Amino acid sequence: QVQLVESGGGLVQPGGSLRLACAPSGNIFDINVMGWYRQAPGSQRELVATRTSDGTTNYDFSVKGRFTISRDNAKNTVYLQMNSLKPEDTAVYYCYAILRLSSRSPHYQYWGQGTQVTVTS
Repeated sequence: QVQLVESGGGLVQPGGSLRLACAPSGNIFDINVMGWYRQAPGSQRELVATRTSDGTTNYDFSVKGRFTISRDNAKNTVYLQMNSLKPEDTAVYYCYAILRLSSRSPHYQYWGQGTQVTVTS
């Protein structure tokens, strides 16, 4: 059973930085897309950033210029560097991946358990 394991959340002051990381825990064949979503209290889960296997990235307008998504293909790890953090960035951040476990299996969608990011003074 493959799980997405996240790390790097925490408490930071406005203007500060954090880096999130996420990688699958088991053996996989390939990954099509990896990325991050977030969910604030009382709100729906929303896209933050995604990166495809060919390097195409997509960002929500609210984080463009502040957040950077990157991927280490050798480690199957995706990172989210978050700079100039604002209180409105406070949310649970979920790792997301579309991957397959073998060459014969279809691509499935996986989610991490979430990591809390709190931006407050």
